Amino acid sequence: MDPWPLRHLVIRTPRLELRPDDDAGLLELAELAAEGIHPSDEMPFAVAWTDAPPSELGLRMLQYYWAQRAALTSADWSVNFLIRIDGKVIGTQGLSALNFKVLQEVSSGSWLGRRYQGNGYGTEMRAAVLLFAFDHLGAVIARSAAWEKNAASNRVSEKLGYTREGTHRLAPRGEPLTHIYLRLDENRFQRPSWQVTVEGLADCVHLLTG
Repeated sequence: MDPWPLRHLVIRTPRLELRPDDDAGLLELAELAAEGIHPSDEMPFAVAWTDAPPSELGLRMLQYYWAQRAALTSADWSVNFLIRIDGKVIGTQGLSALNFKVLQEVSSGSWLGRRYQGNGYGTEMRAAVLLFAFDHLGAVIARSAAWEKNAASNRVSEKLGYTREGTHRLAPRGEPLTHIYLRLDENRFQRPSWQVTVEGLADCVHLLTG
C-alpha cells in the first residue's frame, strides 16, 4: 500500500487544479506569502501569522503545514490543497473535519497571493472543495468563518449560500474584532454551473471518511 495516497488526489475546476500540499509546492507557497497576502493595516486571519518577521515567515509556514500533515487521522484531519493555475501555486484552500464519519461536517479556510486576488479564484476554489465534500465525501454541513469587515471573504460565502450562525470576538493584533461563524447546509449550496473532476480518491478516501 502507498503510505501517503493523498499525494495522488487531484481536484480540477475549469481554471484551477487543487492537490494536497507537498514540499515543493509549499516552498512556492512560502515565496508567494513573502510577496504579500493583504494590506499591512488589515489582518484577515484569526492568528496573525503574517506579522512574523520576513526571515521567519517561510519556516513558520512550513512547520505549520508539516504539523497538520503529520497529525492527520481519519477522526481528525486537515488537508491543505495547493491551488495551481498553469502549474503555478497561487494560494491554498484548506478543508478539515473532526469525527467526520459521525458528524459529516467539514470546515474550510483559504488565502490567495495578493496579485491573484480579484479574479474569482477565491469563489472557484471554495466551490471546488464544497463540491468535493458534499458530492464525493458525503458531507451534509460545511462551516467557515470570517471577520465582519472582510468584505471579499463574506462575499464569497454569500454567493455560495452560507448563512450567519453567530459571532465571537478575537484580538489577533491586540484590538477586539468580530468574527462571524458561517454555516452551509448541503441543500442550500448555490452550486456553480460547472462540476469538479476528482482523481485518486479511491485509494485515500479511508483517510478522510474513516
